[in-house]
Amino acid sequence: MGEYMEIYLMWITAFILTLILTILFTVIFTKIKGNLFEDIRGGIPRGVGIAPFLVMLLFFPRPYNYLIGIIGIAAFIDDVIGRRSLNSYIEVGQFFRGLGILIVMIMGYYIMGPIAILVALMVQIYNIADMQPGTACITTIIMAVVSFAILSILHSPVYYIPVLLVAITLGYMSLDYSGYIMLGEIGNHSFGISLGICLALVSAALTKVIAPASMFYPVEFIIMLILFLITALIIAYLRRDTLDYYLSTYLHIEEPTFGDFFMDVLTGGGLGDLFRKLILDNAQINVKNSFLKSLGGRRLVYNPIRRVSNTNQSLSKADLSYDD
Repeated sequence: MGEYMEIYLMWITAFILTLILTILFTVIFTKIKGNLFEDIRGGIPRGVGIAPFLVMLLFFPRPYNYLIGIIGIAAFIDDVIGRRSLNSYIEVGQFFRGLGILIVMIMGYYIMGPIAILVALMVQIYNIADMQPGTACITTIIMAVVSFAILSILHSPVYYIPVLLVAITLGYMSLDYSGYIMLGEIGNHSFGISLGICLALVSAALTKVIAPASMFYPVEFIIMLILFLITALIIAYLRRDTLDYYLSTYLHIEEPTFGDFFMDVLTGGGLGDLFRKLILDNAQINVKNSFLKSLGGRRLVYNPIRRVSNTNQSLSKADLSYDD
């Protein structure tokens, strides 16, 4: 009984502390402004995700909190520095973010094996989720509840971690859902890694039940990949209206399909654009096959170089999604 009471108190404390820190950092970043303040709707403080990040760092068990700490620090550097170019291909913030992802993959490999790759790549899809108020939080709650249900059914001793994540999310999300604050890179990266940890725990628990020891890592990776893709599907569905507008208006993808939305979540943003620039250079690929279109082929091969020639407007998805 005492053990359960300790867990209940941890959940409640995490919720209250996140709520207090969220309000505190909202006020602080509104006064500081600079790169921690987006010029949208008269101004929205961003990087307020430092509040849930600090609570995750405090309450997530070791060594998982180390992974959250690494990505959070790298992401906050991105938030503070802003969009400063390192060279013609990459920005300073993108460099630190990529470095953080790489370190999480390497360090995570020694903690949880090959699925650390997918845990680190959760950063990519959560970076897209933060472009619309509440999307990252709702996705986190849905998948954390699913994780809790599976871990509870399997009598896993780590069942409390997804509930801890839900408590932290609930403490943060009210102002975010209303569009008054933004997670920033530190917030969406921290949520991505923390949910990735929960999904990794689910994958490991399920694999122990259904697969022989010799097949543990391959089966675990497949289960994790399925959960990863389900998370991306949820984000694409929640963002379908804003993604439809963004893809058709700014990327000139006519009548985008749900496959395009899904592919934007998987490969959009700075990281995906960087790879497309490096691979395609100035080449443009025109996808005409209807089946490939339905799968999101047009968004997959969209070369961001086109942005320079087709429009002089700012293409910040945050501007689109947080606009009235």
